[in-house]
Amino acid sequence: MDTNPAPSSNRRRRPARGRRKPSETTPAAPAAQASVGYEPTPFDAAPIPFENLSLDTRLLSGIRDLGWSETRSIQSGVIPLALHGDDVIACAETGTGKTAAFLVPILQKFLAQPPDPATPARTRALILAPTRELVVQIEDQVQGLTYHTMTSSIAVYGGVPMDVQERALKAGVEIVVATPGRLMDHMRHDSVNFTELEILVLDEADRMLDMGFWPDVQRILGALPQKRQTLLFSATMPGEVLKLTREFLHDPRLVQVGRRGGPAQTITHAVQVVAAREKVEWLARWLKHDALGPVLVFCRTKIGADRLASRLSGLGIRTTALHADRTQQQRNAAVEGFRTGTFPVLVATDVAARGLDIDGIAHVVNFEVPDTPEAYVHRVGRTGRAEATGSALTLVAPEEERALRALEKAVGIQLQ
Repeated sequence: MDTNPAPSSNRRRRPARGRRKPSETTPAAPAAQASVGYEPTPFDAAPIPFENLSLDTRLLSGIRDLGWSETRSIQSGVIPLALHGDDVIACAETGTGKTAAFLVPILQKFLAQPPDPATPARTRALILAPTRELVVQIEDQVQGLTYHTMTSSIAVYGGVPMDVQERALKAGVEIVVATPGRLMDHMRHDSVNFTELEILVLDEADRMLDMGFWPDVQRILGALPQKRQTLLFSATMPGEVLKLTREFLHDPRLVQVGRRGGPAQTITHAVQVVAAREKVEWLARWLKHDALGPVLVFCRTKIGADRLASRLSGLGIRTTALHADRTQQQRNAAVEGFRTGTFPVLVATDVAARGLDIDGIAHVVNFEVPDTPEAYVHRVGRTGRAEATGSALTLVAPEEERALRALEKAVGIQLQ
């Protein structure tokens, strides 16, 4: 999830011993894909003071409480279009503030047109996101922005009992933030009513496609009013997603900030060639002697994440694991322990690549070469957020060299 945190330190980070020289990112790529029929919307990416956007004073109070004073590039492009009522496709690097780009116009519209207090509460906005962690963090930002208002919202996700969510949904809340799977469960129980829905947001749409959620998304779309505003956000925008948008967006405006599908340019990238059987010991030495802050390590599998976390713990490194087979309570404890420094190292599968929004992650380590360029972009996007610097390190066994070359070509950066 993307927020507007206070500026982080930009101190220079020492390179790890044995690493290849960090590479520079390639120049910005063209902003749009003409082959799918959408053209980028020209906009002034310069910061705009929130005070100049004619926002409701209650919303401005929430914005000030969060420490925000002016928009960031993606917000400068999206907020005016969304306030105008346009459908929007927005693509920007992770950590650039996409969440606020859709929440601010949604809340402004609802405050400008409050519901009739004499009528039952109704759901006016639905925000779909691929992971529970991302849903929780979006809802947290909703709560911060609506602190001075009476706007109601709820986070709907799996891993917790349905009854509390069901009662709130039946009572009526203005904003529902949900994962597709759990929302489908509630729809089967007739717990939700979207007949008067005004705005739909698809956050991290490419990830929902990658994780196989698109059939559920399409079923949900089929239950929504045809007349609505739709906002689609993502850090990457593969052609498959853009083609699918033809089914449910009306004359959308495409806003592209930064390199299309690339990582933030404040991140340095490096690789370490090391035999697969020696990776754990190498990583443990690096964590003890070269890491300069919190480290997020990605593994391909849940079993691999548990094994690596256990081995690092056995070598005296405070480590916890995060993956889909852990209970919601265990996942919350892992994230909070990492956030507070109880565990300086978090080993995770890609379930965390979209859901973690923690300030100050110094390094992201790929224990294996990622399977896809999208996975690489979203993993390394957990560092270098909000224009802070960050470090991405990939451990490469000799048999993974070919996969690394393919990844470099697809992402558009040289990692050596």
